[in-house]
Amino acid sequence: MKGINDLKIIGIDELRPPRIRKEPYINLFFKLAHEAPKEWCEDLNRLVAKGSYPAKIEPAKGLFIETWVRKPEEIQTALDELKQAVSTCNDAYIARIQAEARAAADVGDSSDEGEQGRLNRIIASLNFDD
Repeated sequence: MKGINDLKIIGIDELRPPRIRKEPYINLFFKLAHEAPKEWCEDLNRLVAKGSYPAKIEPAKGLFIETWVRKPEEIQTALDELKQAVSTCNDAYIARIQAEARAAADVGDSSDEGEQGRLNRIIASLNFDD
């Protein structure tokens, strides 16, 4: 099973390779190792919105990060920034999932207090043997 830790940029979309055009920019489509969750994509879009190079990922598909540069010499810099953004996004996504799991566990623990907790202990101690 592929997890968030495995999510990284692995190359360029073979179907949309970079091309020199008469417009003063070069479109780049970086391919991820596997499809990213919708929430992760939304987080990445928020993160890269403040970057040096405009970039986005479609949350519905979650497989390609789109960006552009003005000169071929900027491609490596754009890639490095996006790789860092992917890593940061991975860490934040994992931290959020862990926080949600802890919060859910804390909610479960709170039921052991008060009358509900007393009822839960009584039900757990019932003896159904003959």
